[in-house]
Amino acid sequence: MSILGVVTARGGSKGIPRKNLVDLGGRPLLAWTAEAALASRLDRVVLSTEDEEIAAVGQALGLEVPVPRPAELAHDGALSIDVVLHMLAAVDDPDVDAVMLLQPTAPLRTTADIDGVIELFERAGPDSVISVVPVDGHHPARMKFIEDGELIDPPYVEAYENQPRQELRPVYIKNGAVYLTRREVIEARSFKGARALAWVMPHERSVNIDGPFDLGIARAIVDGTLDVEA
Repeated sequence: MSILGVVTARGGSKGIPRKNLVDLGGRPLLAWTAEAALASRLDRVVLSTEDEEIAAVGQALGLEVPVPRPAELAHDGALSIDVVLHMLAAVDDPDVDAVMLLQPTAPLRTTADIDGVIELFERAGPDSVISVVPVDGHHPARMKFIEDGELIDPPYVEAYENQPRQELRPVYIKNGAVYLTRREVIEARSFKGARALAWVMPHERSVNIDGPFDLGIARAIVDGTLDVEA
């Protein structure tokens, strides 16, 4: 089975300017994903970007940049599925069986995570394998709507007030670290397909950098000032 890795890194970012090149542990953010991907079982790893500086950094790290990303796929509203489809068409390799989407904003995912996802995909034969993280205390049964300032229970509210987390059915959320999907499912405009399996990751590898707070958490994990074992 041939698997294409697609790293997506556009130049624009409102939350953190030039986010994909921001420093994390003495390296640009992009380097964490590039190094994990290039050391993995992926058959080929390409970078999708419209930004010349990001492209140059990516190439220096060992990523291929087959074509620039078109401007219409580099704005805030652009969909990741369209970015991946563009790169799949640009690579133009009929032997590609599946595509792994890797976003630099999830820098703490490891080569072991990537290879573990590939092994699960090959062994179980799903349409996709998607990485997730437990929500733990942020369980949806504890969430509320607000209407005119009043807290309103959702239909899936806990069975009784302040129900212990241990009694609630565990819930997971996609952490943005790894999406591995069959080519035909991607071409049908889905990352998930009919049967998706989960790759569960711990919180310390699931930081998804959207704004300065997330970057601060990632930096604290990397430099060891945040005790993730506590």
